[in-house]
Amino acid sequence: IPKMMTRKIKLWDINAHITCHLCNGYLIDATTVTECLHTFCRSCLVKYLEENNTCPTCRIVIHQSHPLQYIGHDRTMQDIVYKLVPGLQEAEMKKQKEFYHKLGMEVPGDIKGETCSSKQHLDSYRSGETKTDENSNKETSEEKEEDNDYHRSDEQVSICLECNSSKLRGLKRKWIRCSAQATVLHLKKFIAKKLNLSSFNELDILCNEEILGKDHTLKFVVVTRWRFK
Repeated sequence: IPKMMTRKIKLWDINAHITCHLCNGYLIDATTVTECLHTFCRSCLVKYLEENNTCPTCRIVIHQSHPLQYIGHDRTMQDIVYKLVPGLQEAEMKKQKEFYHKLGMEVPGDIKGETCSSKQHLDSYRSGETKTDENSNKETSEEKEEDNDYHRSDEQVSICLECNSSKLRGLKRKWIRCSAQATVLHLKKFIAKKLNLSSFNELDILCNEEILGKDHTLKFVVVTRWRFK
């Protein structure tokens, strides 16, 4: 059987496909414009769209008034970038940790959890503490049961859900606190269940009189709508 032909490609040759055209750095938290599929760093794109409504690359109009509702996180592209660029993911996690520590804030659960998990795995590997698959699976299931905190270790967001329609009754408890990773769609389903609505599609959730996209996370809403308030 002939061996598969392999060809080495320099990172320089594909840089144009994995870098952000706004900051000229490697993509971090890759975010794609749904209209034209051009990808940028989320922070770069959000900052750009605060004053523009067109794609930075092709200048196509994303949306006349709410361009931020027509962009989405591109997990596949971000995974590709992290696999191609050595040390980029570790360096970014380190920067995020330092940023939160500098502000005196607790590191969000996803960053802290990934770091601890990787460190523990590396330490056990170095010390030669190997485990059988059966024992490993058993311990993993036990750890999952113990650590199943329903996202309480995530960065939290406190919000007030007020009804501004005469067709709907308000919630008895309008203040809720939940994970910053929750989406607007989660909130719509929660409200629909509380108000016994037949479908969550009957609802719109607004922030500062602006309708929020269903796929936006609360973290994204905080960064783009509440930053200066």
